[in-house]
Amino acid sequence: MSSFTEADLPVDVHHGEMITLADGTTVRFESNGEAKDIMINDGFAAACTLFPGNDFVVETSGGNYKVTCDFGDVMHVEKA
Repeated sequence: MSSFTEADLPVDVHHGEMITLADGTTVRFESNGEAKDIMINDGFAAACTLFPGNDFVVETSGGNYKVTCDFGDVMHVEKA
């Protein structure tokens, strides 16, 4: 499984990959049709479900990060 860090931002994370932010928070997703279940750290419960065109802000002690998804098998992550 590929992994990215905050140094890679902005980054497109594909299914099976994750990003580790500066404070150690990890973000990944599972596809649910066109929707994406956004997972924070090791939990299996989705922090949110994003549909194409929507966004979610992950708040960490290191800052805020905007997560967006589209119709592809990808999650976009950037510093907010």
